[in-house]
Amino acid sequence: MSDGTAPDDELTHTTADGDVQMVDVGSKPDTDRRAVAHGEIRLTPTTIEAIRGDEIGKGDVLATARVGAIQAVKHTWETIPMCHQIPITNVDTEFVVDDDRVALTVTVETTGKTGCEMEALEGVTTGLNVVWDMVKAAEKDADGGYPDTRITDVAVVEKRKERPADDPNR
Repeated sequence: MSDGTAPDDELTHTTADGDVQMVDVGSKPDTDRRAVAHGEIRLTPTTIEAIRGDEIGKGDVLATARVGAIQAVKHTWETIPMCHQIPITNVDTEFVVDDDRVALTVTVETTGKTGCEMEALEGVTTGLNVVWDMVKAAEKDADGGYPDTRITDVAVVEKRKERPADDPNR
């Protein structure tokens, strides 16, 4: 179907011939949308203390990760093959530094024809990858591995859409 919906037994991104296609959302109304994703990176307590004390040699870990998360949100359409380029109206990042982890929540808002949960997920995963990149020297063990470092619990925790007040389907 051309409106982006499909019966349960019909694939939305594949033609009858098996060709991959982007869903046509052109006929859908612009809608205010919001998605929130969350995840965390588990780190050693000494790395956490170094982050808190701004003692990581590469620089400010959370500021750099915030920029990376926002960049990822804006470029999601370039890395997820069937993802539409959407007008991002707001990105909010929130870091919580705990005793053994850094948690990141990314909120993305748009007014458009399709959701922004992929953008929120890209923001979280890239932001956490930036944290890892910034602290990898501190996390590396004697063998060059990362036995205590883990990105975990990445999930969309909220997805919302509100149709415009003038939409007859509201």
